[in-house]
Amino acid sequence: MSPALTRPLVLEAPGRVADGAGGFTETWEARGVVWAEVLAGTGRERNGAEVAVALTPYRITVRAAPVGSGARPRADERFRDGARVFRILTVAERDPGGRYLICTAREEVSG
Repeated sequence: MSPALTRPLVLEAPGRVADGAGGFTETWEARGVVWAEVLAGTGRERNGAEVAVALTPYRITVRAAPVGSGARPRADERFRDGARVFRILTVAERDPGGRYLICTAREEVSG
């Protein structure tokens, strides 16, 4: 059965910009929009340094792209849906024909 790729997500890659004090600041650069099926797993909560952080795992399915292509998600990238951010943890082929990729991701919401 084919996934329902009905949700547009922005694929973002990390970058670094000099902060003027000899260090760097992490930035995120949009690489394009992908259509995805987003399925939530079971969440949990942990205490961060100053706030509670809710951790929810997601299984995000997208169309496959060749290894090395800028359209293929990688584990150091993330998906954005408006203010929501899904950090990509792993990427694997979903089917033997390699038509779709499954990205396991984590949404972190501070509050």
